[in-house]
Amino acid sequence: MRPIRSGDRGPAVTEIRTILTGLDLLTSTASPAVDEFDLDTERAVRAFQQSRGLSVDGRVGSETWCALDAARWRLGARTLYHAVPEPLTGEDVRSLQERLLEMGYDVGRADAIYGIRTSRAVAQFQREVGLTPDGSCGPHTMNALRRIGRKVVGGRPQWLRESDAIRQSGPALVGKTVVIDPGHGGTDPGMVVPDGPLRWTEADLVHDLASRLEGRLAASGVRVQLTRGPAPDSCLPDTDRALLANSLGADVFISLHLDGHANPDAEGVATYHYGTNNGVTSATGERLAGLVQREIVARTGLRDCRTHAKTWDLLRLTRMPAVRVEVGYLTSPADRARLIDPRFRDRVVEAIVAAVQRMYFPIELDVPTGSIDVSELRAVVTAGTVVD
Repeated sequence: MRPIRSGDRGPAVTEIRTILTGLDLLTSTASPAVDEFDLDTERAVRAFQQSRGLSVDGRVGSETWCALDAARWRLGARTLYHAVPEPLTGEDVRSLQERLLEMGYDVGRADAIYGIRTSRAVAQFQREVGLTPDGSCGPHTMNALRRIGRKVVGGRPQWLRESDAIRQSGPALVGKTVVIDPGHGGTDPGMVVPDGPLRWTEADLVHDLASRLEGRLAASGVRVQLTRGPAPDSCLPDTDRALLANSLGADVFISLHLDGHANPDAEGVATYHYGTNNGVTSATGERLAGLVQREIVARTGLRDCRTHAKTWDLLRLTRMPAVRVEVGYLTSPADRARLIDPRFRDRVVEAIVAAVQRMYFPIELDVPTGSIDVSELRAVVTAGTVVD
């Protein structure tokens, strides 16, 4: 869909304003023209995007619209159940998942989708409180949820669950499956910047990064899958990229992008993981994002733009630790001069490999940032092959 933005009018704007008013982000008297996307509406959209971990641009594109549509529902306003093939989605589903996570039930990620895992967690709760375990959340289940407090204390249940899964998989990279996602591609070149007689495109540069990363990880014994080739016919939607990673049973998902800004002074690297502003997060994704960010900053000297929690589909729908890395600004002359240097891209790749390795080290045995020699990881694999 074409993004709805400041100055637009029509029924869609009226619907957006109605939802924002219901969320107390826009007063009903904010503007006499309820079908106009005015400055008050833009401010309310920005506030909504910020609260939901979306890109804050004040426009209503497809992702923001889906989030607004989901936000119509408050927990208890309707009966929730596992529907096939189109599952129920909404803010009420996310609230239920967060409540169940607080109580120690395993719903996986709070992704606002009422899937089989959420249905099973509801059925388990119903069974324990003496209700019919049908996996649907109606008035009786809601009343029971309101009466009962938290079951798990002393740590975030999902953090404990995810950390244990990482620990059980062992510290070695050999045998792990990593999906690398070069952003954009096909009909979507991403950021495009002319540079004298040359023309640099985000899609080409991140695919080169992904190919180098594929080689380094494979040399360390990792099974690697890229989400696209160098010149696909079309651009794969983020939802399909996430589904591909899930279907492969990936242990880690890494999406590579370059940033851009109208101000050429904007520069630096930032890493994103799944999370919301109320503390719900992918614990292992958050840890991986921190490791990737610190390793890249230490090994390349890029400005540290830190890690951030987002609810983008790419991060929300993946079931494994997932990060999106914005490896510098293509619109920055300083960052661009680095990014077009193959030796610099090699340093970025080494940083990401080191970060993935550190994620599998027990926290008590972690090593200082920048201290892992990636060539030693390859040597271990080579030695093991010779012995075999």
